Amino acid sequence: RERRARFVGKNGACNVAHKNIREQGRFLQDVFTTLVDLKWPHTLLIFTMSFLCSWLLFGMVWWLIAFAHGDLDHSTRLQRSPGEEEAGGPLGFVPCVTSIHSFTSAFLFSIEVQVTIGFGGRMVTEECPAAILVLIVQNIVGLVINAIMLGCIFMKTSQAHRRAETLIFSKHAVIALREGKLCFMLRVGDLRKSMIISATIRMQVVKKTASLEGEVVPLNQIDIQMENPVGGNSIFLVSPLIIYHVIDKNSPLYDISPLNLHHHEDLEIIVILEGVVETTGITTQARTSYLADEILWGQRFVPIVAEEDGRYSVDYSKFGNTVKVPTPSCTARQLEEDKSIM
Repeated sequence: RERRARFVGKNGACNVAHKNIREQGRFLQDVFTTLVDLKWPHTLLIFTMSFLCSWLLFGMVWWLIAFAHGDLDHSTRLQRSPGEEEAGGPLGFVPCVTSIHSFTSAFLFSIEVQVTIGFGGRMVTEECPAAILVLIVQNIVGLVINAIMLGCIFMKTSQAHRRAETLIFSKHAVIALREGKLCFMLRVGDLRKSMIISATIRMQVVKKTASLEGEVVPLNQIDIQMENPVGGNSIFLVSPLIIYHVIDKNSPLYDISPLNLHHHEDLEIIVILEGVVETTGITTQARTSYLADEILWGQRFVPIVAEEDGRYSVDYSKFGNTVKVPTPSCTARQLEEDKSIM
C-alpha cells in the first residue's frame, strides 16, 4: 500500500499546507513575526532594501533642499574660509549643506548621516532650519530601522527550534514487555551539556476516525498516558532516557497485535518534548513521529550508559540499536484476558 502522509515529520516539521487564505492582511498586522518567519534570502533582501531605500529617499530630500536653496548653482556658491571668518571678512554664500554638488554627493551625505560615519567633508549649517529638521528625522528613522532589522536578525539566529536540533529521538519505537505488561517505548537524548530545564514530554496518536453520527475526522488527536516514576510528564534529561507507555484498556494501542500492526496504515504516534533552554531561558520544542512500519514488535533498546573512571559515559553510536526479546504475539487485550484466566 501507499505510505500515508505524515502529520509530523521525523525532523519535527508539520506537514500541513495552508491554502486559499483570503485575509492576507493579518500577516502585515504582525510585521515583526512575519519578518522573523521569512526565509533567510527574503530576510536579507528586506534588510538590504530597507537601508538602501531610506538612503535614497533622504538623499533625494537633501538634494531637493540644496536645489531649493541654490546650493547647486556654482556661480553663487562662495563659502567663507576659516581665515576670513576669524578676520570678520565679507560674508559669502552659505549653503544648507556644504560640499553638495550633485545627487551623488547628496546620497553620500545621506549615508553619512544615517550610519553616523561623518567623514568631515560635508556638514549641515545654520542657514536652513528645514535641513536641521531633516537631519533629526533621518537619525530617528535610522535608529528605528536598525532596531527592527537587527532585532529580526538576532531573533532568527536565536530561534528556539535551533536548540531542538540537538534533541534527538530514536529512529524506531519498540513494543515489548516491561514489568509483565506490553509497553510502547522510544528513546530520547540531548547532545549538549547545557540542560533543558523543566523538560516535559507527551505523546499523541493521530489517526482517521469516524463518529457514531458519520462525521469523519481526518486527523483525530488522542493523548496517550506515559509512565513516569516521579509523576507527571516531567523528565530529567541529563542522559538518554527510554520513555514508555503502558498499553492498557485506556490505550489506543490496546487492540493492536504484531500481525495487524502494519495494516494500521493510518496510525501515527507523535512525540513532543518541551522545556526551557538553560543558557538562554527560551522555551524550545522538539517533535517527531512514528508510523506503523517504524514500530518494532518484540524488541528493546540496548543499554548505552556505562560507568567509566568514576563518571557515567554515554555511547551515542548505540542510541537506536535494539535487540530481540521474548514478547507475546498477541494484543494487550488478549494478554490481560489470558492472565485473568490463569
